[in-house]
Amino acid sequence: MKFHVLTLFPDMVMQGLMTSITGRAVQQKKIDIDAVNIRDYTQDKHGRVDDYPYGGGAGMLMQAQPVYDACQSVMEKIPQNKKKRVIYVTPQGIPFTQAKARELAAQDELLLLCGHYEGIDERVLEEVVTDYISIGDYVLTGGELAAMVIVDAVARLVPGVLGNEQSALTESFHGELLEHPQYSRPDVWHGKKVPEVLLSGNQKHIDAWKKEQSILRTKERRPDLYARYVRLQECRQLLMKQKLLHIDMIELINRGRAQLLYFGQGQILLKDMEYEIYFHACVDPSRLPDIRTWTLPVEKIPLAVLHQEEMIPYFQKRYGLNQECECYQAVYTRHEKLPVRGLYRPDLTREDGLSMRRLQREDFPQVISFYHGCCDEDYLRSRIQDGMLVGAFYDEKLAGFIGQHCEGSIGMLMVAPKFQRRHIAMTLETYAANCMLEQGKIPFAQIITDNEKSKRLQEKEGFCLSRDKIFWMCEK
Repeated sequence: MKFHVLTLFPDMVMQGLMTSITGRAVQQKKIDIDAVNIRDYTQDKHGRVDDYPYGGGAGMLMQAQPVYDACQSVMEKIPQNKKKRVIYVTPQGIPFTQAKARELAAQDELLLLCGHYEGIDERVLEEVVTDYISIGDYVLTGGELAAMVIVDAVARLVPGVLGNEQSALTESFHGELLEHPQYSRPDVWHGKKVPEVLLSGNQKHIDAWKKEQSILRTKERRPDLYARYVRLQECRQLLMKQKLLHIDMIELINRGRAQLLYFGQGQILLKDMEYEIYFHACVDPSRLPDIRTWTLPVEKIPLAVLHQEEMIPYFQKRYGLNQECECYQAVYTRHEKLPVRGLYRPDLTREDGLSMRRLQREDFPQVISFYHGCCDEDYLRSRIQDGMLVGAFYDEKLAGFIGQHCEGSIGMLMVAPKFQRRHIAMTLETYAANCMLEQGKIPFAQIITDNEKSKRLQEKEGFCLSRDKIFWMCEK
């Protein structure tokens, strides 16, 4: 991911960001940070970028021309297929939250425009800015500090930036909860002891204590967050009544990515805060709404997963969506890992030379050489970039691969023709499921209804298939 900070003070930005975690991430090429000096693009022979505002007022205003040219110089270098946003940091913007950080982390490139003096000419803002973001209800002398806050918060969500990938999953605001209290050595300080459970070595009890403390702390310090947490848990309990059918929505809540948009009249609408996928379920089939009069309080839905076929006409008419595909949910409901004997050896090369590793950017040509599924090349490339595809190799020759889709399901399973009938598919699926179990996730896949071969594989692996189908809908 690349960050472009457009500023009058590039040294200030780089000095602030090229240290600690963000600085290390730049050195390791996990992210890239570019400070663009707006003053370099002025046409004034004296290097001025500001002038008096029309209509009078206190202070000076940054002019449109140098800001526009600086922005265009960056945009011209970004390929058309890259996901990008131009952010103006201003106290007039929407509040910056962890949910917004997750949303921005799904982009390829971010341009952050820093104002100074009394701000920037409105005309250029109207022409280039996609998002107006505020880090709080107070005024700074410039946008640089705010831009650095946003870069830091977003960068740490980029895969590989944090040394421990689980760190972002246990911090404050994950799943609408604040982080639990933490303790280090010594175990007694100023007469205060570390809670006994943290010294017990019983990880199950430790995890339960951490969850309990997170709930208590949130209830005490952030009742607004706690109310949202309770509401989500109510939704989860209703969805659990049909666990196989609703596993995608249940896991969205479990993984802390669910935003509750609607809960009423037996209906639940969730939004994936990272990928802007919407999930709808009618948890009380006896209360299916009259789609002629009922309406959801959401203006635009570009991509949706429906759990009742009866709702398809409503989403077609209201949001202009087409049915993309229909699938069964396949869920691994046990807590123990799948057996690996005869399939692969974790982090080692098998006797016949088979090894498993995450796919890298340079593996992409091999991936598309035999992939013939429904995902396009840009999507596969982004999944590789996010570290979400794993390959099986024989002497660096890609034999097959599997990955995790944006919404959390196992998928994209493909085996090269010359390596078929060697149990590569089962090896990959077992590996993917066990990795998810290690992360505390429930492994699940979505099987296109006529894919009998995949259904047999899921059943052989011990996955349970849902009786009813889900329906993917996308914009026409």
